[in-house]
Amino acid sequence: MRVAVVGVTGAVGTEILRVLESRNFPVTDLVPLASPRSAGTTVSFNGKEFPVQVLSREAFDGVDVALFSAGATRSREFAPAAMAAGAKVIDNSSAFRMDAEIPLVVPEINGDLLANCGNVVVANPNCAAILLTMVLHPLQSVANIERVVVSTYQSTSGAGALAMEELLTQTRGFLEGNEPDPAVFEWPIAFNLFSHNASVEEDGYNGEENKVMEETQKILGRPALPISVTCVRVPVLRAHCEAVNVEFSREVTEEEVRAALDGKPGVRLQDDRENNHFPMPRSAAGGDDVWVGRIRRDKGHPRAIELFLSGDQLLKGAALNAVQIAEVMVNS
Repeated sequence: MRVAVVGVTGAVGTEILRVLESRNFPVTDLVPLASPRSAGTTVSFNGKEFPVQVLSREAFDGVDVALFSAGATRSREFAPAAMAAGAKVIDNSSAFRMDAEIPLVVPEINGDLLANCGNVVVANPNCAAILLTMVLHPLQSVANIERVVVSTYQSTSGAGALAMEELLTQTRGFLEGNEPDPAVFEWPIAFNLFSHNASVEEDGYNGEENKVMEETQKILGRPALPISVTCVRVPVLRAHCEAVNVEFSREVTEEEVRAALDGKPGVRLQDDRENNHFPMPRSAAGGDDVWVGRIRRDKGHPRAIELFLSGDQLLKGAALNAVQIAEVMVNS
């Protein structure tokens, strides 16, 4: 297939190439697309070098699959051209996620939506929402979920490659006594943490928190599910973590929760109390699975369970999920 990757030189675009390669996606011709500043560079794929082309409407001629990861503005401008050229479009931005006519898909959860999506763009969800729903979805088989409270610990990878580099340079500078001023973030990220850098909205939640809440409801098909989220940026290169409190319609046991999660595709149970070994970003980084553990009863609520999860934001939280969507679309 002729496959276009929009935003190919970014953090997620780079991972999309790796995932396409590692999963043997049937790419016969790669069309790497990016901004004019990347023109003239090359990307490596399956042992070959491909020149990066400037993103344009004409670039989608003959493209079968287009994977977008260049921000909402670019997606709104160029996704229609890709669809008009006959391409199946998977968009990693927030541009179309809450459009009622656009499927918002995590294949393990609602991949059946792809069978009837027709010639519309398919939205790849917010990274934290993907990781969260991968754990919440199996728990719906235990008992009805009545409320969810989440605190996220989001790595710098969620803000792109420049943010990851900022963490590294600030860390070196801090240790050497010459820390550079922030450029990507408003505040220093090395040896620090702060409320997620998305703008705070009128309701007091920031844009990231509202995305996680709204998209989780849409993915699970639970538009009225009560959910509250606090998103925090932490000095970790990649892999997000989330502390989750799940309130059920009845008292459930820790054993029921573990049984529902253990062995689920894309989920890895890591709940070793004896050795105090639970999900960590260093374990999750570079892997496909969402790790989950620290499963325990909420002492303040008889029908609630506490748990902790970690997953690679660049993989299952972005690139891997997008490629999995493409796999379902081309094989359906």
